[in-house]
Amino acid sequence: MKFMVLYRSSASAADQMGGNMTPEQRQEGMKLWMEWFGKAGDRIVDGGSPLGESNVVEGSAGKPSGSFIGGYTILECASLDEAMGLLKDHPHFHSPDATIEVLECLPMPSG
Repeated sequence: MKFMVLYRSSASAADQMGGNMTPEQRQEGMKLWMEWFGKAGDRIVDGGSPLGESNVVEGSAGKPSGSFIGGYTILECASLDEAMGLLKDHPHFHSPDATIEVLECLPMPSG
């Protein structure tokens, strides 16, 4: 089963990566993420990346959503419980007002 993991925070990824952090703090943050990648191992299908500002498309117009999805990862796990277990004590929880959403990627119906 594949799961999309969305990292939400009250601060944008750009602010978190370039904000008021010292180079040492950024390095420590990356170290925590690399340790998590090592723990998750081959269950990571796509390590993802930080994301820019979210925009909402309504009809033919778009506008900023005001919500920060700071990044994503795609996991392949035997169950939702396994995916949730991998995210316990995740380094993202060091971000302000951090939450993590886990969504199962459902198969496309065949025609």
